[in-house]
Amino acid sequence: MVELLNFFAENREKLLEQMLEHVGLTFISLLIAALIAVPLGIFITRRPKLSGSVLGFTGVLQTIPSIALLGFMIPLLGIGVKPAIFALFLYALLPILRNTYTGISGVDPAVKEAALGIGLSRRQLLRQVELPLALPVIFAGLRTATVINVGVATLAAYIGAGGLGEFIFGGIALNNSVMIVAGALPAAVLAIFFDQLLAVLQHMDASKLSRMGKPLLLLIPLLSSAYFWPQAYSPGWSAGFPPEFMGRRDGYDNLVETYGLEFNTTILNNSLMYKAVYEKEVDVISGYSTDGRIKAYDLRILEDNRNAFPPYFCTPVVQESFAREHPEVVEALNLLAGQISDSAMTVLNYRVDFEKQSPAEVAEGFLRERGLWRPDQQQGGETLIIGSKIFTEQYILVELFGQLINGYTGFDVDTRPGLGGTKICFDALRNGEIALYPEYTGTGLQVMLDPPKDTLRQIIGQPQQVYDYVKSAFAKQYGIRWLQPIGFNNTYALMMREEQAARLGVESIGDLTEQE
Repeated sequence: MVELLNFFAENREKLLEQMLEHVGLTFISLLIAALIAVPLGIFITRRPKLSGSVLGFTGVLQTIPSIALLGFMIPLLGIGVKPAIFALFLYALLPILRNTYTGISGVDPAVKEAALGIGLSRRQLLRQVELPLALPVIFAGLRTATVINVGVATLAAYIGAGGLGEFIFGGIALNNSVMIVAGALPAAVLAIFFDQLLAVLQHMDASKLSRMGKPLLLLIPLLSSAYFWPQAYSPGWSAGFPPEFMGRRDGYDNLVETYGLEFNTTILNNSLMYKAVYEKEVDVISGYSTDGRIKAYDLRILEDNRNAFPPYFCTPVVQESFAREHPEVVEALNLLAGQISDSAMTVLNYRVDFEKQSPAEVAEGFLRERGLWRPDQQQGGETLIIGSKIFTEQYILVELFGQLINGYTGFDVDTRPGLGGTKICFDALRNGEIALYPEYTGTGLQVMLDPPKDTLRQIIGQPQQVYDYVKSAFAKQYGIRWLQPIGFNNTYALMMREEQAARLGVESIGDLTEQE
């Protein structure tokens, strides 16, 4: 609790900004949904034959996974606010539409007949009888949609729309439980607050609610601006950075401190950064030096001439007890030691991302080229679970590990690629839910060990010293063994479009300072 309170105190401005963004996303999407769903719900009560089709269609939208829906919106609406609001609007439609239809359809026919009998028109019947009686049910739909949207809005951070998801996804990637709670707790509080606010409005009588209509309408522009206010432009290069990079010690803060740069930053999912810089939505991104998209999008890696980023040599990590009990697995995995250079890993990533080969196919091809591939022994032995983080390179590494283990040991392999960020994989390894996964020395050093600054300063530019330190510290603190490095160094790197970098004469990160 003390750590959480300290985190809130240190990040109060950022937390306020993210809460305002979250409120803006939720409120604007709900407002649009209500303006469409309520009239549409009324319309289908007058056209019963259409009700099944309309409700069925909105129900299908509700079943689409939120990540998939956001991804589908990107080619149509780009990144940022528009796709996030549109996706949230779609999720809010069904509960509001269904409850509007149910509420009005549920009004007692005898009441409606009596109202018509005293001379009310159809419009007066709706305004004076049906809507007031259906209002509690409609508000229940609004409350449901609100809670759904507050939760789903956390995913908006993946596409550069901000919100409390930045803390949540950053915490998952950084193995930081405090950061995860710092994002999840305010989101839960917002959901409860909005739900209770609507509950109060729901239990007001119609006349009092009508009197509040004008003040509520005046409040709409203010609440709508809650999202856009913190998005104001700041000086510096426009940049797209993932949540992990923004939260890491060796990430954004260290970059700014080392080079004295300023960025007008958009938080983006790793997979979206490259598209954003390619389509000129940002000038600079923080990528990985072996990513296949560097070649595909014609990007230039800027030289880290002041050593802001530590080495990130990739290594399989396993529990020490497992390594001692099964030396044949260790021997099989160590066959990859020093086998994959930076350029080779870049090519493997490119084959999966842009030539659309499967990770299994790419892995087998590489092992055959190196004379390391063997057919599966198929001994029906114990199953070994291998996990990975959620990006292409790790999918390929999981297949490499699995095929070596199948070919050189009596184990069967169950691969679990795409588990998430560092925290999920590391916790799964420590809890015995997976037997191994690929990790990077820089991540082990900065994210999980957090060494003293003096120690960090002494070793950060020395790959072998970083590996030795991480290997020793993990064995002592966690009982986890780092095997021999595979060879490539997938370090952080800043990147620009090649044509822009050439035009501006930018070759290193230091050159960005001169161009500001």
